Amino acid sequence: MSHDNPLLADHTLPAFSQIRPEHVMPAVDTILADYRAAIDALIAPGAPRDFATVMLTQERLEQRLARAWAPVSHLHSVADSESLRKVYGPAEEKLTEHAIELGQNRDLYAAVQALADAADFATLPRPERALVEHALRDFRLSGVALEEPARSRFREIGVALSKLSTEFSNAVLDASEAWHEHITDERDLSGIPESGRAVLRQYAEDQGLDGYLVTLKQPSVQAVLSYADDRGLRERVYWAYQTRASDQGPNAGKFDNGARIEKVLALRHEAAQLLGFANAAEESLATKMAASPTEVMEFLHDLATRAKPVAQRELATLREFARTELKLDNLESWDVGYASEKLRQQQYALDEEQLKPYFPLPAVIDGLFGLTEKLYGISLAQRDGVDVWHPDVRYYDVRDADGRVFAGAYVDLYARNGKRGGAWMDVCRARFDDGAQLQLPVAFLTCNFAPPTEGKPALLTHDDVLTLFHEFGHGLHHLLTEIALPSIGGIDGVEWDAVELPSQFMENFGWNREALDLFARHYETGERLPDELFERMLAARHFHAGLFLVRQLEFALFDFLLHLEYDPVEGARTLAVLESVRKQVAVLHPPAWQRFPHGFSHVFAGGYAAGYYSYLWAELLSADAFGEFEERAENSGSVIDRATGDRFRREVLAVGASRPALESFIAFRGRKPEPEALLRSHGLA
Repeated sequence: MSHDNPLLADHTLPAFSQIRPEHVMPAVDTILADYRAAIDALIAPGAPRDFATVMLTQERLEQRLARAWAPVSHLHSVADSESLRKVYGPAEEKLTEHAIELGQNRDLYAAVQALADAADFATLPRPERALVEHALRDFRLSGVALEEPARSRFREIGVALSKLSTEFSNAVLDASEAWHEHITDERDLSGIPESGRAVLRQYAEDQGLDGYLVTLKQPSVQAVLSYADDRGLRERVYWAYQTRASDQGPNAGKFDNGARIEKVLALRHEAAQLLGFANAAEESLATKMAASPTEVMEFLHDLATRAKPVAQRELATLREFARTELKLDNLESWDVGYASEKLRQQQYALDEEQLKPYFPLPAVIDGLFGLTEKLYGISLAQRDGVDVWHPDVRYYDVRDADGRVFAGAYVDLYARNGKRGGAWMDVCRARFDDGAQLQLPVAFLTCNFAPPTEGKPALLTHDDVLTLFHEFGHGLHHLLTEIALPSIGGIDGVEWDAVELPSQFMENFGWNREALDLFARHYETGERLPDELFERMLAARHFHAGLFLVRQLEFALFDFLLHLEYDPVEGARTLAVLESVRKQVAVLHPPAWQRFPHGFSHVFAGGYAAGYYSYLWAELLSADAFGEFEERAENSGSVIDRATGDRFRREVLAVGASRPALESFIAFRGRKPEPEALLRSHGLA
């Protein structure tokens, strides 16, 4: 079977070109059957109760499953098809049932508990103790203590939530690809710079059309909402994008996620209560740094108190500018990006189009890798001949200072049909040493940038540069782990409100002159980013920081309150909760037909349920951590300090979840994080 099914072959890297939808279910069935048999042997009377037998066996089984499922899950995100969807959903349901069944296996729980109760437990290495402790916590969160009928009901809920998550994500992708507007007269695109028009022209060519095709892919939406002089076009794009997968908009009701949101929240609440938590928000904190819902709410409300007055002043200035300079008496939601870009140009003489020629993607990649080498002593080299899922994908070997290959990364950076929007890093292979062999960590790094056009390289906005640095920070967290137990190595097992620390940390270098000099060169002339342009960038760094923060606070509070205050009698009250939050923190209220929750995949199809606040929480940690580099630079003259980088690698990136994130932060910084760091990072201190 393994010779015929690439998902069952023990390849170092997935054989993407050989994977077919018909391989998925047989591979899942085979692996799960073997998995169950191995667990039965592990818990049999008389079986050894030592770490290698109990814990390493489970890690080994889980890695076999992950090696098969990771490429399937990834293809579902980057190369979706109807045939893959038909098998993906049922296979994911089987995996969810298996995970819950495993988590409720009391004999297995007893075997793990026996390790914790053993007299020599305290003498085990810290990572091994952490693995046992995490496993016991996860058993409790899987309902191991539940009795019937609660046990069965908890399993049913888990499977249903898995199915709803996939359906939600599919609906957003389908709704995004269902809308477009064909434009043949270039005058209708007045204001959109040539780089943006080139992308729209390429979209049209891809569909065999003349002229231009406006779509809901991110490069298209950004070009129109930031630059299009045609207010009607801006409104139509905003309308289509902000009503995706909802009961409103051009495809009203066709892909509607409204009922799915209701079901997801009801099921999460029921599952939390079965486990003894008051609500899903409280349950979510069992795997986070924040100790209680009160702590989260105080954190968010304190930020809102500081940010909202700034946002109100920024909006008043923007409205006046729009009225006097742009003749827009009523600033609508589809005008904000356009007016903001015009105001930024006026105040700072800074246009993203001026910057893009200095950020050709190949040079940015080289600079990012060069920065990484200076910080951590590692290098990345492209390896040809690796089996990939699309011709645009590149594979890189990651080498340590001694030239040894210790990790790898797939990089897939351009937007295209069948690919989920946004940017993310995911795990292809985890670092694992089971005593017999060492499996090296491999990451998937995915973005959705505008592709190269008409002989030009892909030219990034500065925001794109920060996005790439962000996702690469996640990648480094995974690739540089020294913990060879996958469940607590790299990003796995790290508290969710700390997992963004390494990613947001990397963004800081995108604002640093020394780092920018590694790659910010004009793609035609090779000219270094001019000093006066860099100074204007810095001056504009905190432009509309208040408006940005209140928007993030709106997302975070909406998500947390949905889960914290869910009432089974009243139901989700999604839009009512959103409106209540907006009254608290928002300064600009969108139209009543806007349906951003219906496309909020982070919360309803990702891992951020009752955890979107994590971006702000972790930004505090990352800003404070970067402060260590800035303080060292006062003496050394360089923020790219190898000694400090080595400490950050050793104390934060290398340790995974082998100790609490706060301990890792203190080990690096020498103290607890200081809240003012977040305000300083936004220019609000």
